[in-house]
Amino acid sequence: MKEFTLEKFEEASELVQRVTSETKLVFSEFFSEQSGNKVFFKPENMQYTGAYKVRGAYYKISTLSEEEKKKGIVTASAGNHAQGVAYAAKLAGIKATVFMPTTTPLIKINRTKNYGANVELYGDVFDEAAAKAMEYAKESGATFVHPFNDLTVATGQGSIAMEIIKELPTVDYILVPIGGGGLCAGVATLAKMLNPNIHVIGVEPENAACMKASIKEGHIVTLESANTIADGTAVKTPGDKLFNYVKENIDDTITINDNELIVSFLDMVENHKMIVENSGLLTVAALKHLDVKGKKIVAILSGGNMDVITMASLIQHGLIERDRIFTVSVLLPDKPGELAKVAELLANERGNVIKLEHNQFISINRNAAVELRITIEAYGTEHKKQIVERLNKEGYRPKLVRSKGTYNA
Repeated sequence: MKEFTLEKFEEASELVQRVTSETKLVFSEFFSEQSGNKVFFKPENMQYTGAYKVRGAYYKISTLSEEEKKKGIVTASAGNHAQGVAYAAKLAGIKATVFMPTTTPLIKINRTKNYGANVELYGDVFDEAAAKAMEYAKESGATFVHPFNDLTVATGQGSIAMEIIKELPTVDYILVPIGGGGLCAGVATLAKMLNPNIHVIGVEPENAACMKASIKEGHIVTLESANTIADGTAVKTPGDKLFNYVKENIDDTITINDNELIVSFLDMVENHKMIVENSGLLTVAALKHLDVKGKKIVAILSGGNMDVITMASLIQHGLIERDRIFTVSVLLPDKPGELAKVAELLANERGNVIKLEHNQFISINRNAAVELRITIEAYGTEHKKQIVERLNKEGYRPKLVRSKGTYNA
């Protein structure tokens, strides 16, 4: 495909309905009240494979000739794209080979295999696996399906915009995550074709904002690094085939830091009972950055694939960010009964003790002072303040200590 066309978008939108789950817009009372707008989510995290990727993969397969289909498809990925390609190939009845780095978590390898793909482990990083996949494509004649830098794949992903506008014709803003730019290029281009008045906002991780940097410079820019917990959008170089479409069709870009994603994860779990991966949370966090009121806003939740260790870590860090968990250090004489006094004080203030660390070597004179570090569960900022003030009042001179998550070193 040489360029996006409305005809191809319409074709893709019809075709992907065969393989996608219906992801109706979800109205968010919580975020609507918080932002002063009418906020809706497009929950692509509820797709069978846990992400939107199957849309582009299936449409790409549908454009192949019978001869090409016989030779199969190949890709490289350690995440959502691998599973999307594997599942789309299974439904289309063709062979799929996926190259994954040897460091890929076993659960992702097994999921991809379970969708019917042949998985080959190669290299320590994605780039090595991708190079091997391209080598395999040349040798076998299989079609390489790029994770984002492919107009046909992006056309399939653009079907999300078609569904949003059909369900909510009066939408004012669409928020879309940006990694390499495939999803954004498809969604933004189709949205502007259907209604030029719709504002499309691209959202990137602060430490992996390759598209924002490229738009600013007016040409493709490669970042030195892409360090973010939003691993699905940790891309150093945007797709060159997509860049101009994104540049011409988005109205603005917003960047999000990792701490905002942690808070957004907790917001989604508590208020929508929904698991959304960090890249999908970019658009949720971006709601707080929009300087508009009374608008109809759709945030695309691009995926929900997350391992339980990451999930547990995010929840704990989210509680710390909200002052629901905090750690204080107090000094007290090393004699019987002192610990009981502190415990009684905390009980009276309804603070729940999670962890205690007793350090007798903080001072040469143990009778003068030993350190007690207490990790406490509170109801929030005001309750935390109340507990700290009470400790101060009783002469313990508490010092707040940066809490570490269970899964931190």
